[in-house]
Amino acid sequence: MFRRLRRLRLKEGLRELIKENRLDIRDFIYPLFVVEGEKIKNEISSMPNVYQMSCDNILEECEELLKLGIYHILLFGIPNHKDACGSEALSDQGIVAKTIRAIKSKYEQMIITADLCFCEYTDHGHCGIIDPHLKTVDNDATLEILVQQAIVLCNSGADIIAPSTMMDGMVLHIREGLDKTGFSHIPIMSYSTKFASAYYGPFRDVAQSAPSFGDRKSYQEDPANRREAILESLNDEAEGADILMVKPALAYLDIIRDVRERTLLPLAIYNVSGEYAVLKAAQKAGVIDYERTMIETMLAFKRAGADIIISYHTKEVANYLNRN
Repeated sequence: MFRRLRRLRLKEGLRELIKENRLDIRDFIYPLFVVEGEKIKNEISSMPNVYQMSCDNILEECEELLKLGIYHILLFGIPNHKDACGSEALSDQGIVAKTIRAIKSKYEQMIITADLCFCEYTDHGHCGIIDPHLKTVDNDATLEILVQQAIVLCNSGADIIAPSTMMDGMVLHIREGLDKTGFSHIPIMSYSTKFASAYYGPFRDVAQSAPSFGDRKSYQEDPANRREAILESLNDEAEGADILMVKPALAYLDIIRDVRERTLLPLAIYNVSGEYAVLKAAQKAGVIDYERTMIETMLAFKRAGADIIISYHTKEVANYLNRN
């Protein structure tokens, strides 16, 4: 006798009954980019419907997000001043610190994850202090200022700290620094497996963070390496991370599954700018059913093992779910 698997596909009610993965907007995080000034809302040409916004427009955006049921944002800052060590990121008057306070004063229920890095703040575009001899980021010197930046953001009201520099030992040092300064309750969502990916291209436009020399291959993960990618996340778990992350997502579904099978921690994925831009370009060209393809992509992340999805599609997903 052959198995008739189609029996359970015959009617929509049956298909819904046995559905293995579902999308819930509460699992999504929406990235936002704040710039200095007022009444600024600059659309990014390579990322339709994604903007650089001044704090006043960020507050309006938060109101819209909450109405859609989106309660979690990932905040990036683009400062006016940049220097060799990213000193703006260490100031409680920095763009992200000020914006966190403004959001929390008006929308206390919004959960704010603060990206912890220096690429947007340095004049060279790399993720920390440069070692002039090695011509790459000085790992241990950068750890010291990462801790300072984390404390500033926690003092401003950040709910989660998300270090993205891919420095060895970053989670351990941040955890120790936060614990010593009264922030033992603040979780760390580590960019634990972050690849040196071509899919980040459009993000460089919105965050204005392209390196002025070289690339990030000396500290971000080689796309060819599977075992090393798993090890990166397991190291961060051992150092005290509360949530792990794989970035990018779509070309790394195997890594998401690998990490999922080796940890009991919550697992986030970052559906990055290039992945978003490709779908938007296909939509504009009329070569795909955009909404169906977008939802299928989100389900692929869930099926691979993601608990949390960071995506520029989040508002579109919310609108879809509210209709269906």
